[in-house]
Amino acid sequence: MAGRQILQNFKLFRERAFVNGKWLCGKRTFPVFNPANGEILADVAESEKDDVVNAIDSANSAFKEWKVTSCKYRSNVLKKLAQSLVDNRNELATIMTLECGKPLSESKGEVLYAASFLEWFGEEAKRINGDVLPNIESNIRRLILKQPVGVCAMITPWNFPLGMITRKVGAAIAAGCTTILKPSEETPLTALAFSKLVDDLSLPKGVFNVVTCSKDNNQMIGTLFCEHPDIRKISFTGSTKVGKWLLEKSANTVKRVSLENGGNAPFIVFNSADVKLAAAKAVGSRFRNSGQTCICAEMILVQNDIHDEFVEEFKKATLKLKIGDPLHHDTTMSSLINQSGLDKVLDHVNDAKEKGGKIICGGEPFIENSLFYKPTIISNCDLTMSCVQEETFGPVAPVIKFKTEQEAVDIANNASAGLGGYFFSNDLSQIWRVVENLEVGMVGVNENAISNEIIPFGGVREAGLGREGSIYGINEYLELKLVCLGGI
Repeated sequence: MAGRQILQNFKLFRERAFVNGKWLCGKRTFPVFNPANGEILADVAESEKDDVVNAIDSANSAFKEWKVTSCKYRSNVLKKLAQSLVDNRNELATIMTLECGKPLSESKGEVLYAASFLEWFGEEAKRINGDVLPNIESNIRRLILKQPVGVCAMITPWNFPLGMITRKVGAAIAAGCTTILKPSEETPLTALAFSKLVDDLSLPKGVFNVVTCSKDNNQMIGTLFCEHPDIRKISFTGSTKVGKWLLEKSANTVKRVSLENGGNAPFIVFNSADVKLAAAKAVGSRFRNSGQTCICAEMILVQNDIHDEFVEEFKKATLKLKIGDPLHHDTTMSSLINQSGLDKVLDHVNDAKEKGGKIICGGEPFIENSLFYKPTIISNCDLTMSCVQEETFGPVAPVIKFKTEQEAVDIANNASAGLGGYFFSNDLSQIWRVVENLEVGMVGVNENAISNEIIPFGGVREAGLGREGSIYGINEYLELKLVCLGGI
């Protein structure tokens, strides 16, 4: 059955923006494609400037009442929404797979991942505690209140079209903020399906809004978010280029800005490592979602003594990946998201070959004239190659040989963005040294699965600002207010 036919039978399928509790059809639409086969899945409403302003106004109006709701009420709302995601797991996962191309098994996992943030922040809503400061003067008392920052605008990416929504929206709603979401033009259907579940909860109008648009209108909406005085916070996950632009544009209104711009994650394998474990984890890290995640292992650094053994084990594990239709239950890798993503992969592989890289496996399309590309390992790589210098965001694994610990750390820290990093070692002293010296926000030691709802997700330098998830994530949506009581 064609993807469009499948969607037409789903109760969560929507093609309209969701503003002030209403579904808006819009004057124009834009197409949403299935990257696995090029089929048009839907024609989604193109939000115009007036629609965005309406969303901002409705969120601002709703904030006046939402900010004073009880923490228990907000907690219950988020927990009910989390359960709704779980109850509708199969439908949500299918919508996600159809529009972003990730294997269905990964999409089902993402639904549970997304639900975990709603459940987590449902609990954190009840733990927004202030402080009572010690008495310096006998007749004065000082207290610290935590209050919601206000209307929050969120811009989310296509590679995790549900998880990145709930990680932001869950924290904001728990804090008492109201929200406006702009999902990626590649994957609006997942966001709109989530909106239907929110709508079913009968929240006050304006607490949660979704504006959808094509690539042509991204800048218009981004500019409105940055310049409108009623928006007090922007949370963004996406490219470093866009993140910098949003930060610059928000300066005139001095907004809170949280950025997760991605990175160029190192994956270091030292001589003392369990080579088979490291190779298996490298496959999971590098080729998950066809290499299209912000914390994928982007450059594989392997120490001299075990280099050849690791490359062989890495190759054997990679060749076990099952490439195919993402809706098939046994598929473990599928297509890239769009032609631009494929072009970058082709450029990086060609550049590496021209500079002496050796193709160990892959290095070519899986299906001609499609967005499928074989998982690729390239050895004999060096720092001049594009696949090492830049975030490929595709199924390409450059392997670099190194001699000393310091050399590996220096290569890893040479990147301008430090989001995630991984290394494998059974030397306890080395583990502590490298953990402390890697300039990244998150480190996986002998493990690649580092992300869940309890960890503070974020990076350093150009990787972004702030943290999401964990006990710290809700602080991004709260302001501190001093209360000084005199005359006691």
